[in-house]
Amino acid sequence: MSEHPLIALPTGPPGNSVIGGLSTVEVRWILPGQLDAAIAGWFRRFLAETESREDAYLIHPDLRGLSVKIRAGRALEVKLCHGCPGILDEAGRARGRLESWRKWSFPFGRPGPYGAGPSAWTVVHKRRRISQFRLASGRIMAGIPGRATEAACAVELTEVSSGSETWWSLGFEATGPADLLRSTLQGTAALVFAQALPADVEFGMSHCQSYADWLSRRDSPARVRNSRRAEARIRTGPGGRTPHEQRGTPWLI
Repeated sequence: MSEHPLIALPTGPPGNSVIGGLSTVEVRWILPGQLDAAIAGWFRRFLAETESREDAYLIHPDLRGLSVKIRAGRALEVKLCHGCPGILDEAGRARGRLESWRKWSFPFGRPGPYGAGPSAWTVVHKRRRISQFRLASGRIMAGIPGRATEAACAVELTEVSSGSETWWSLGFEATGPADLLRSTLQGTAALVFAQALPADVEFGMSHCQSYADWLSRRDSPARVRNSRRAEARIRTGPGGRTPHEQRGTPWLI
């Protein structure tokens, strides 16, 4: 199995995928506050699927360059950052650091005893709208189906909450042949940002960060309470619907 939070899991022999992992190039911006309706409308011009889920992130100890999470209670996912292959610069609209990642995913079952304390994990609620882009005949096309091994980029607009805090995020993730990852992401970003952003919105370097970086920088009293909740859920194991899911809160857009 291989980790792929934005688009469908690639098919293939599970053993080889676990050993080799999945290479991606990504860029993400995370901003504080509620997702603005104007941004939602700007993104709506692309066909998208919606998804709601809860992820539990390991936040202690601070593992620089490594992200560990339990995705929707179903998979243990590990991501290793391999550095910054460049800067994405869409003049006046978006500027951010590209990051190269290697990812692995493993089936998650009820864990046995371990030493992590209650504050080691934190729960992040995500409500996502995900649009798919593929490289076809030398051009980036929106919503074009293809094989998992082909060059592709998923773009997500996400409402994020953790504890009492609300944030929102725009993220790009390119997959496929290693030599096409960066160009596929840049081509997708050029298409997405071709239409001007709503007034007073700009995706800048100060908000460019991965979820792992964002969590490591947060310092909220709600973190410990949220971490205990995450720990309880991890010990219980998957199954049933979470209180967040039971509320059935609709996607913002």
